Parts: sequence; C-alpha cells; structure tokens
Amino acid sequence: MENIDDLISRLAQDGQTVKSAPHPFVLSLKWMGVALIYLVVSLAISGVRPDWADKLQNPLFATEIAALLAVFATTTFAAALLVFPDIHQKGRLAFAPLASFMLFVLAMYLSWQSDVPPASLPVHGIECTLGITVMALLPSIWTFYFMRNYASTHCRLAGSVALLSSFSIGALWLRLYEVNDSILHVIEWHYLPMLVIGIIGLLLGKKILKW
Repeated sequence: MENIDDLISRLAQDGQTVKSAPHPFVLSLKWMGVALIYLVVSLAISGVRPDWADKLQNPLFATEIAALLAVFATTTFAAALLVFPDIHQKGRLAFAPLASFMLFVLAMYLSWQSDVPPASLPVHGIECTLGITVMALLPSIWTFYFMRNYASTHCRLAGSVALLSSFSIGALWLRLYEVNDSILHVIEWHYLPMLVIGIIGLLLGKKILKW
C-alpha cells in the first residue's frame, strides 16, 4: 500500500497543469487582430489607391468593403469554433459565413446593376487572382498552424472556412490597393475564385487538420 501511495504522489508531482483552451470568440479575435495588422502593414508597404478616400464615400464601394469584412470575420469565427471537437456546442454559429456570403453576393449584385455604363475592363485578369492568393499564403500558413494545436472533428469544413478567411484578407488588400472600377472584372477575378479556394480548403483541411 505504501508503494502505491508513493507512486500516486510522484505522479501527482510530475503532472503538468493543462492550460484551458480560450473561448472561440477570444481565439477568433486574436486571429483577426493578427490578420488585420498584416493587412495594414501590407498596405503601408504597397500603398493604397490614391482615390481611396473618395471611393469610401461611395455607398456601394463602402458596402462592398463592409460585406467583405463581414465574410472575413464570420469565416474566422467559424474556423475558431470548428477546431473544437464539439464546436463548443455552437454548431449553428459555425454556418454564420453563409449569411455573410449572401449579403456579400447581394452587395456585388447591386454594384453590378449600378455599373451603367460599365467601367472599362483592365488589361490584366488572372494576375489579380494570383496577387490575392500570394497575399493569402502567409495568413493561411499561420491559421492552419494554430488550428493544428486543437482537435477538430470537422476537418474539411474547418479547412475551407480558414482558407476563405485568408483569401478575404488578400481580397481586401487588392481592393484597397488597385485602381480599378470595373465591377465585372472584380467579380470575375477577385471574388469568383473564392469558390475554388473553398474547395481547396476542404482538401487541405482533411490532409492537415486530421488527427
């Protein structure tokens, strides 16, 4: 009996205190804070479009930026929820990005309808998609790295919203940097690639976040 008591005592002394995981809301705020700092620094390096102040006075452009920020915020929050095995018992909130995407689509539809006569298309196309993707690489890497520290049981969905969150940061950067008023171009080369990014996120989530 004494040996068992000694063993229990030693195990208790050797045990390490497990730090409780932060609330998903706090976790998502941390991730959003880092991403927004990255966005500000990137804009400070690349510069912003010279007409940015005037563009933000345009209700449609301001609504587009606000809707894109909502997509970024909801996908980041959903990613923070989905890293927990039980989604922190807030399963419905994990689908909040659907609502923000619907609002975003509506905002872009209104901008497209108001683009009369249509603004001239820029000479470039896929370069915008590539630029957004490059900007999204670093946020994607650190988001997946931090998500690996948890135990998601919804790896595919978690990977998809995480990649969409990072792509949203890249899209925000390009929209605030590039002098471009063609809504058709923006929809085609800035935002439609999100569909492909979401699918890639499903594949990466299964590969990287599975445990």
